Amino acid sequence: MTSNAETGRPSGKRGVVSGETSNLWLRLLFLSSAASLAGLAITCVVALFTDDAQGALSAAFGGGLVMVFFAISLLIGHFVGRNNPSGAVGLFVATYFVKVVGFAVVLFAVGTPDWLHSRLFLIGAVVAVVLWQAAEIFGFSKARLQIYNDPAEQEGGPDVSA
Repeated sequence: MTSNAETGRPSGKRGVVSGETSNLWLRLLFLSSAASLAGLAITCVVALFTDDAQGALSAAFGGGLVMVFFAISLLIGHFVGRNNPSGAVGLFVATYFVKVVGFAVVLFAVGTPDWLHSRLFLIGAVVAVVLWQAAEIFGFSKARLQIYNDPAEQEGGPDVSA
């Protein structure tokens, strides 16, 4: 399938990532991790002053679990998406199911430690989710993914370069 759409002005004020996108998933992992870590650092400092060290640790633990949960998917996208881009989506779904069940089993098996503040655990997790997803959306918006094949040159056809 090809597109004969003409190129227009670049979208947005900043440049778009174009060309080879083999590192898209790693770039998203770095961007999302940095955003979540920055938000979690602020959350932990606030929790430290409003509660105690265990509250800050609870927020960090909640956010850390979220970050591990999402990082697994991006790493799978990086390693599987290079060789089999269409199979990556199916593997995302299967991995998501395994992660949800696996984390649930671990959390139920470990139980709630005495030091864990559930409110701050939840706040840390929500901060990490919101910032991670916002960074992923921003990262995807800057990625330029080719969805159509480049038009093949036609011999004797109309000159479209003018």
